[in-house]
Amino acid sequence: MRLSQIRDFVAVVESGGIRAAARKLGVSQPMITRSVRGLEAELHARLLQRTPTGVVLTQPGRAFLARARAVQAELRKAEEEVDQLGQRVDSVVFGVGPTAGIIVPSVITRFRQQFPQARVRIAEGLPQTLLPLVRDETLDFAICRRAIVKLDSALAFRPLFRNDFVVVARRGHPLVKVRSLAQLADAEWISLLPPDTPGGPLDRVFSPVGLPVPRQVIQCESYNTAMGLLAKTDMLGLLSRQLLADSVLREYLQQIPVAEPMPSFVSGMFMRADTPLTQVAGAMAKAVTAAARAMAGSA
Repeated sequence: MRLSQIRDFVAVVESGGIRAAARKLGVSQPMITRSVRGLEAELHARLLQRTPTGVVLTQPGRAFLARARAVQAELRKAEEEVDQLGQRVDSVVFGVGPTAGIIVPSVITRFRQQFPQARVRIAEGLPQTLLPLVRDETLDFAICRRAIVKLDSALAFRPLFRNDFVVVARRGHPLVKVRSLAQLADAEWISLLPPDTPGGPLDRVFSPVGLPVPRQVIQCESYNTAMGLLAKTDMLGLLSRQLLADSVLREYLQQIPVAEPMPSFVSGMFMRADTPLTQVAGAMAKAVTAAARAMAGSA
């Protein structure tokens, strides 16, 4: 198996077809076809299903894609390690969930003191989007809420800080003076989790006090869209108290301070369990830990 075969296979998947992959890599279509077929022959498995509109992954293809991307990510990291020895510019790529954004300015300030020339890329998203990217090493690590019950064996989790849920609505909402969850059960809510996620935030808020989970729930997997809906409609949502207090969101949203106790959740850093971070990514991870400790100490 050659690295060029892995490169060609990933290019076909990401481009959606042989022709697009050939254009992307600047090679001929027959060369890409031979490369992928040779890879399939070596693995004794069909990785791609050809269709009139392109290609789709088979089940073995999906499994191999995750490993192929991990191989490419490891090569990228190895190149960065070697580049550092040659005094070339390093880079780090990490993900940030909505609840973790409050520590990013402090993190970057700390990191820049040690690596002022390093390239930094930050990807924002929800845990269900970021964690697969950590798993296949597209991201060095991700800082987000632990929203899953069982941790993927390929990932390690380091808890950093705890957040509290609060009920939020747009400023001037007709229910802002309500002080009971029972009076909010019939409202329309926004949830930032996929519809099949067990034990989601709404369940953790309503069930412990003996109330049914609201049925009028908009499932939204985009944080920015969810915040826009909360600010411009009469929908309600759950947000981190710390995030609401330390962001521009408070100009548009306000807390509905219900009497019932609200649960909290832990945010932390997800990393690959079996792959060490590069020196520059490790420095960023240390800056994250230091910033989280400083925030916890000032709370």
